[in-house]
Amino acid sequence: MTSPTEVFAYQFMQYALLAALITGVAAPALGTYLVQRRLALIGDGLGHVALTGVGAALLTAGSPVLFAMVAAAAGAVLVELVRQRGRTSGDVALAVMFYGGIAGGVFLTARSPESTTGLTGFLFGSPLTVSAGDLAVMAVLGAAVVAVAVGLRPWLFAVGHDEEFARAAGLPVRALNLLTAVATAVTVTVAMRAVGLLLVSALMVVPVATAQLLTRSFRATQHLAMAIGVVAAGTGIWVSGAFDTAPGATIVLLAIAAFAATAVGTAARRRARDRSPGARPVGSPPAAVSR
Repeated sequence: MTSPTEVFAYQFMQYALLAALITGVAAPALGTYLVQRRLALIGDGLGHVALTGVGAALLTAGSPVLFAMVAAAAGAVLVELVRQRGRTSGDVALAVMFYGGIAGGVFLTARSPESTTGLTGFLFGSPLTVSAGDLAVMAVLGAAVVAVAVGLRPWLFAVGHDEEFARAAGLPVRALNLLTAVATAVTVTVAMRAVGLLLVSALMVVPVATAQLLTRSFRATQHLAMAIGVVAAGTGIWVSGAFDTAPGATIVLLAIAAFAATAVGTAARRRARDRSPGARPVGSPPAAVSR
């Protein structure tokens, strides 16, 4: 087995590791709010809208990251405005965005000189091709996402938990919702090179779902989800380098494996606790409480 020292001896692997770690910490940080608001799949929708931006960049020889971020941010704001005005359900708006985004991306890419070959790396991730410039952009965007997710946690949590109460308390609910939407689009752009547009939603949701099985508070869930994302991202890059596997898919599969192992372990521990001699049988009356 190839040791981590050997795998990360090359500069391109070091860049890939840093890109994956940035994604691993930023995606779950914001994904905690998406899971709280039952918008776990919005990352998929925004990923497909970003695909339209990538197609436009390939067609015009522009910056894929910039075009993808603008397209995803515009789509996120549009969906949030439609949802707030109540003209159609959020699910319908998300579905329209999902299919329109992927159709626009494929249409534009088919007309570009690079055709579909230039699109594959953005769909499934290509961290091994990350340059120093790409890494700098990812670091800035990732830091901005983490700053919003952690620095505004009390406000964003209040809005996600109960919008009406947050509005009555004087919080700028619409502005915070739009900020969350834009931050989600930025997160999709950050993760685009590390895990790909088709897999970004998994890294925003799976670590959070795993953390929820082990924690009781929102703060602890967010922090643990970020730690799980970092471990899955770093380990995934090492495994992909040691065994020549697809980096993005490897990262996501490791995150899913962690969730499955945690779910099985939690269920087994719960059953063992229920079967312990001191446990109260299901349906039995509570024991008398001494006064």
